[in-house]
Amino acid sequence: MTALFHDVPSHSWLGAPIDARPLFAPEQAALMATLRGLAPADWDREAVPGWTVRDLAAHVLGDFYGRLARDRDGHHDGPGPAPGETLEAFIHRVNQEWVDACRRVSPTALIDTLDLIGGQVSRFFEATDPDAPSLGVSWAGIDPAPMWLDSARDFTEFWTHRQQIRHAVGQGTDHDPRHLSIILDTFMRALPHTLREVTASAGTQVQVRIDGPAGGTWTATATQDHWSLDQPDAEHPAALVRLDAGHCCEVKEDVLETAPH
Repeated sequence: MTALFHDVPSHSWLGAPIDARPLFAPEQAALMATLRGLAPADWDREAVPGWTVRDLAAHVLGDFYGRLARDRDGHHDGPGPAPGETLEAFIHRVNQEWVDACRRVSPTALIDTLDLIGGQVSRFFEATDPDAPSLGVSWAGIDPAPMWLDSARDFTEFWTHRQQIRHAVGQGTDHDPRHLSIILDTFMRALPHTLREVTASAGTQVQVRIDGPAGGTWTATATQDHWSLDQPDAEHPAALVRLDAGHCCEVKEDVLETAPH
């Protein structure tokens, strides 16, 4: 398979669009409830390696500001990679610089700011055009990506960081199927890109089934030059992966803990 996914003339191979827009406000409300319920000592607990709960909350605020500045306000000033710096190193550096600067901010002020700016982010996403071109989604192999996928990707990040905060203070994962179904559906859109170097005859299907209220079935079908999620589900796929939603959550959160912040 030598064709690049950006050579495919439409986004149909990504499957049916995901509409995460109505869930940003409930997710924001859940984040604020979690933060407001923390004890003073909870803010210093480690949420991910090297970052406390307060650091992670500050990182989410940085994500909020970045989205509004770039996509709502058209503001593109800011740091860029140093000479010879890789993209991964650049992301690590600027995220750490932001978190370091925010350590001057008290938890109370951080909650107030997250409440204000997070509400603006929710309203921004609610007003977006799902089909408009937006930021690339590297793990899905598309740049630019349609806004529906970019926004769903951001929803998974906000949700995952909230779970990391919950876990840091001894709370379990929030398995609300309204949110979790979007999380799982979004990450299944990585299937065609993940299989891009697998050679198979046209029509071969690989299927993933996730059990539980938030689960579903996703089928990647080989075509002449790429894999696609826009074909009907197979009764007898060439390969079947079956998981439960809880296990998928644990894998997703472990991956984010080791990925660039």
